[in-house]
Amino acid sequence: MSISRRNFTLGLAAGTAAAALPSPALAASHGVTPDGATGSPRAPYFAETTLWDSAVDPLASYFVYGLVVLPDDTIIACTEGRHETCDAGPHDLLIRRSTDGGQTWTATQAVAVAVDRETWANPTFVVDRSTGEVFLFHNLCEQLPENTSCSADSSTVYVISSTDGGATWSERRSLAGMFDHFPYNWAMHGPGPGHGIQLASGRLVLTVSHRTIITGVPAAQRNYGVSTIYSDDHGRTWQAGGEVPMRTDLPALGEARLVQRSDGTVVMNSRPGSGQDWPRGIAVSSDGGETWSESTLDFNAGLFNGCDNSLINYPGGRMVFSRPDAPMRWNMTVSVSYDEGYSFRYSRTVNPGRSYYSDLAHLSDGTIVLLYGCDGELDGSPRRVSVARFNLEWLTQGRDSLATGPQLSERSFDLGNTAPAARRSGGTVAVVREPTARRGARAVFTPDAAGDFIEYSVTAGSDAEYELWLRYHRSSSGGLVTVTVDGRPLRNSSFDFTTFRLDGYAVALLGRLRLQAGRHTIRFTSAGAGRGGGTTMSLDELSMVRSAHSPDVREEVTVDNGGDLGFSVVGTWPSSRGVPGYYGFNYTSHAKGTGANVARWRPALPGGDRYEVLASFSAGTNRATDATYVVHHADGVTPVAVDQTQRGVPELRTGEWVSLGTFRFEAGIDGYVELSDAASNVVIADAVRFRRQPA
Repeated sequence: MSISRRNFTLGLAAGTAAAALPSPALAASHGVTPDGATGSPRAPYFAETTLWDSAVDPLASYFVYGLVVLPDDTIIACTEGRHETCDAGPHDLLIRRSTDGGQTWTATQAVAVAVDRETWANPTFVVDRSTGEVFLFHNLCEQLPENTSCSADSSTVYVISSTDGGATWSERRSLAGMFDHFPYNWAMHGPGPGHGIQLASGRLVLTVSHRTIITGVPAAQRNYGVSTIYSDDHGRTWQAGGEVPMRTDLPALGEARLVQRSDGTVVMNSRPGSGQDWPRGIAVSSDGGETWSESTLDFNAGLFNGCDNSLINYPGGRMVFSRPDAPMRWNMTVSVSYDEGYSFRYSRTVNPGRSYYSDLAHLSDGTIVLLYGCDGELDGSPRRVSVARFNLEWLTQGRDSLATGPQLSERSFDLGNTAPAARRSGGTVAVVREPTARRGARAVFTPDAAGDFIEYSVTAGSDAEYELWLRYHRSSSGGLVTVTVDGRPLRNSSFDFTTFRLDGYAVALLGRLRLQAGRHTIRFTSAGAGRGGGTTMSLDELSMVRSAHSPDVREEVTVDNGGDLGFSVVGTWPSSRGVPGYYGFNYTSHAKGTGANVARWRPALPGGDRYEVLASFSAGTNRATDATYVVHHADGVTPVAVDQTQRGVPELRTGEWVSLGTFRFEAGIDGYVELSDAASNVVIADAVRFRRQPA
């Protein structure tokens, strides 16, 4: 079996140590020495500054952002200054700069002005760290005369650059015609937004999203896609890179970010299209963005409502990720990864309120800079734009620092390429070659019957307590699977491999287990059909992690009405977004009736245990005072009447929740909750959460 090891006992790898040393001026302003990357951890630090505020500043909205830190630690932030709250209205491009680590900022400077109601949009920075020149890509959007919507039909990409830290900028250069060779009738071309990257080879590369005109073209025929542009001559000329292969079964790919992994591959992390909540899309390139794999969904970091997020490399082999950690645009959260973005171990909320687009960068002393939109009352437009500055100690709450490292090591085992040699009791196994798999391949085990298993030998390097993490692939044919180690069940040992959107990868913590040095057996057993009726299991990688600190893991399962696999109805339950307080994208409802119309929430619970069951709904005066949730649990059936005219307890990740009680459930998919229309008035079926009780 293929094994890899990653150790993070030191904060910096040799190849990034120089980049982490602060300039003397910046070090003095932050109270650290130039060798601050070694020695004692710094005290947790957080500060925040508002750069633009539509309640104070002259324009209607400040939305869509770019952020860059130059080699001398100059920070440049850019936003669309919108004269109207409209994607296709007149927009300026505005920047502010800081030369003291974000403590003070210059006045707003316009680098593009809507003199004749032009729509300047999608600011995207790229900096050449060998020359210091910074490039600002953007587009000029246009509408056809008959288009009365708030979306443009076409655009042209432009670029300007600065060699004096953003104080002055070059003449604007047009990149018109660069995408004409693509066979998709693309007319709209949007850089980034945010920032591109410089690869280890020196290549400058950024993403561009595309679509056809919208006027007269049905949404399904607009050919939403993403490609790249790059330069190998320090920005003197720019070339079109490859597009991510088009897939009609995926939601429209849009704004995307790039990072380069240690093996040289480039990862494109894309947002889903607008509407409802989807995981991120992941594609990879092994030739610097000239060609791309197909995109696949990444369930690891959660669900997102069509929102631009940010992902950056950070010293010491880490990656840092920002996004609204909720199905809607709330709860701006930043997370850190120690396995190059396959999972995110520690997270912290920056702003629990409304949160929108974001962009990340870091200073040479390791300070993380987050530019993001926040606050306000509109789903599609923030009230203000804020820049937050914080260190790794604040983000991880002291569990990691550049001085000491996270005190974490990982020993991973390839379950894909080694599957043909694994022992199994029956069924068949196939190896699927896929660039988005962690070692380029995943195993697909198809059992002949429930009880069939596939098992692998894994090795513990020493007597110790290990966290066991599984990366697996979810599909429409996925089944219910139980996991044991040396015959022992883990805290989380039951998984439904069925997808609830489209195919994609997920990461799960199986549990913490004390193992003796030597060989151990991990077994994956078919427990029957999943909630989609399939029985297959697809395995990618097992990781054994030793850490001095526990990861941030929510021990809860939420089933929402908005398309989740475990939600189903009998009868017609129309959806709505009219009354706030619901979880996710919308809620469903039914008028009072006889009980023939039923909503059901069926979770896949990872372990047999006691779970608090909570229900979210949007309260209102026309709601039932006796909406009766029927909880089917391991010890029987319990009806719980809820007054839906009364609001529940708000939660950061949206929804207003009422507890139905705590019950014992078996692992798997046997337990469920039902709600019928047998009530005094309208009943609301929104989301039900199963929160595991502490061990």
